[in-house]
Amino acid sequence: MAAIELQHVSKTFSLSRGKNVRALEALDLQIADGEFIALLGPSGCGKSTLLHMIAGLDAASEGQVLVGGESPAALQRKHELGIAFQEHALLPWRSVQSNLELPFQIAGQKPDSARIASLIQLVGLSGFESARPSQLSGGMKQRVSIARALCLQPRVLLLDEPFGALDPVTRRSMNLELQRIWSEQRITTVLVTHTVEEALFLADRVLVMSGRPGRVLRDVRVPFARPRSAETMRDPAFHALADELTHLLEPVQ
Repeated sequence: MAAIELQHVSKTFSLSRGKNVRALEALDLQIADGEFIALLGPSGCGKSTLLHMIAGLDAASEGQVLVGGESPAALQRKHELGIAFQEHALLPWRSVQSNLELPFQIAGQKPDSARIASLIQLVGLSGFESARPSQLSGGMKQRVSIARALCLQPRVLLLDEPFGALDPVTRRSMNLELQRIWSEQRITTVLVTHTVEEALFLADRVLVMSGRPGRVLRDVRVPFARPRSAETMRDPAFHALADELTHLLEPVQ
C-alpha cells in the first residue's frame, strides 16, 4: 500500500459571478512509505492546493486522496499528519518548550517531556528551551516549527515552502539540517518549493508541475546518493539536472 495515493484527482475553485478556476487536473500519484517527494512548479500551478488536500485542509472536486489507505481527515483525527508552513506560526508568548507542548495539548494528551527533549536536540536547539520566538533567528524558528510538526510522531510530514522567507545562506544551512533530520526519522515527506536546487538536494523524487491546471509534467528520480553534503550541490551532474528542470519551468514562448 502506498503511503500517499492520488487517484484521478482534480480541483476546481468557484469564484465570484459564476466563474470557476481549474487548479488541478486528473492527477494520479503514488508515494512510497518513507519517500521524500518535492513538488516544483510555477506560481498558481496548484502545488499548495495539492499539499492542502493531502493534509485534509481542502477536498478534491473529483477523484480520491488516500493517506495510508485512509482519508486525510481520518489521519487528522488521529493526529498522524505533521505540517509546517512558510510562516512558522509559533505562539509568541510561549517558549520553545511550551510551543512543542502545544500539539500534545491539542490532542488531549499529556506533553511527553522526553519526546520534546529529543526533538529539541534533533533540530539543534539544546539550550534554547526557554527562549521565546522573538529571541530566535528565522532559521531557528523554522527548526522549532519542524520539531512541532514531528511531536506526535506523524506518519506523514507536509512542508509548504518552510524556508521561503529565509536568506539564501540560511536557507542552504536549513536544507542541510532538514536532510539530517529526515535521515534520522525517515518519515514520508512532501515538500512544496519554488527552488530547483532545494528540491534536488532534499528529495528522492521531484515532480515538476505544469501551469494551471496543474498536471505532472515530469517525475524525476534524483540520482544522488545519500547522505548528501554541500559538495553534492557543486557536482556538475547536479547543476546539469538543475538546468534541465529549470528549463521545464520556463514559460513557453
